Amino acid sequence: MSDGTSLSPPAGFTATGKPKKAAVAAWIGSALEYYDFFIYGTAAALVFGQVFFPSDNPAAGTLLALSTFGVGYVSRPLGAIILGHVGDRFGRKKVLVFTLLLMGVATFLVGCLPSYETAGVTAPILLVTLRLLQGLSAGGEQASANSMSLEHAPDHRRAYYTSFTLSGTQAGQLIATAVFLPVAALPEEALLSWGWRVPFWASVVMVFVGYMIRRKVEETPVFEAKARTGDVAKLPFAVLMRDHWADVLRVVCAALIASVSTIFTVYGLTYAVNTVGLERTPMLWVGVTANILALFTIPMWGNIADRIGRKKVFLTGSLGSAALIFVYLWAISIGNWALIFGAGIVMFGLVYAAANAVWPSFYGEMFTARVRLSGMAIGTQIGFAISGFLPTIAVALAGDDPDGWLKVAAFTALLCLVNVVAVATARETYKVPTERLGLKGTAASPSQPPVGVAD
Repeated sequence: MSDGTSLSPPAGFTATGKPKKAAVAAWIGSALEYYDFFIYGTAAALVFGQVFFPSDNPAAGTLLALSTFGVGYVSRPLGAIILGHVGDRFGRKKVLVFTLLLMGVATFLVGCLPSYETAGVTAPILLVTLRLLQGLSAGGEQASANSMSLEHAPDHRRAYYTSFTLSGTQAGQLIATAVFLPVAALPEEALLSWGWRVPFWASVVMVFVGYMIRRKVEETPVFEAKARTGDVAKLPFAVLMRDHWADVLRVVCAALIASVSTIFTVYGLTYAVNTVGLERTPMLWVGVTANILALFTIPMWGNIADRIGRKKVFLTGSLGSAALIFVYLWAISIGNWALIFGAGIVMFGLVYAAANAVWPSFYGEMFTARVRLSGMAIGTQIGFAISGFLPTIAVALAGDDPDGWLKVAAFTALLCLVNVVAVATARETYKVPTERLGLKGTAASPSQPPVGVAD
């Protein structure tokens, strides 16, 4: 079946986009949005168990707090469907602005919530509600930023420019972790009463900056051309499920690579601090250092993917992460700081960064422009939703067993291998012209410009 897109460029189509401006907007917006999302994960690992749940059972409180982290992933698929429809029907820019504002409001309000001691069961209910709103926003954020960057980019630099969305995500994670360094060093009473709230309140300033930048970015030439000719799907979800359901399923399986991130960011931290008894501050510095490296390696891997293809780079990241997760968790279990830093930095800052750099272009190139945002959003968010509950599953898997980390590492590696199968069996798309992406049986362009040509 065809989704109505012709093999030739749509009437009025121009390849002249503004890739640098779109990439900057995607980077900054993603950094600010995922700052909000990741400070929640850090707070859930460190303090939410004591703030929002009964204090008579600390282990149960930690498990419940990590469960609220996973709840944010439940609403992501719903956000993907709703915001995917808006983005494919009315434009990528509208989703970019809306997701930033929704995340900002929800995050600020988390910092204002009463504790369990003050409000009882109302406190965790309000926390879960706001977490659901965060997930709703995140469900459309990356897909809209990726679509914007991909459709503004020249054919031969799509992986490079779309990689800035994930580089921004890593920057958000870096800022979130860095903000918690002085907060985590506060005395216990100050940390639990007001200290943890400061990073949530600070997000207001950051979201304002992101809004001012994103409101000025232009809609993509690809979408504008389709809007002018009326070639916009009225029901993108229906078109997606009719013509691209197999690619959506492939993206779901490939997106399980995000399990590496949630284990590294959330489970690794809570396992080190609450189970092994390591200090909070050095563990937070592991994340900071790894993310600093990722800021540079993600665009590097994107550039390489434009030269040799998406699949080779993606598989390098997937297989490498499956192996290194064992080393990282083992290092935590024996409390060897040199090995913890070394394994964490190499795994997350270098190897996992290869997968992060490639998936924005690789997933987006599976779909036509009519359903691109919906396809990426729905596929990734279902996969991310599964990965989001992995910290909770990991705590349950490990139990009280001193060697429980081995089960967690094996389960994470298994999910990486699911990704490997999905990626290895996919079409290679790095030489396919942008206007032909997602069309079945489309061959690569024989006259692809060489990488490095001035944009």
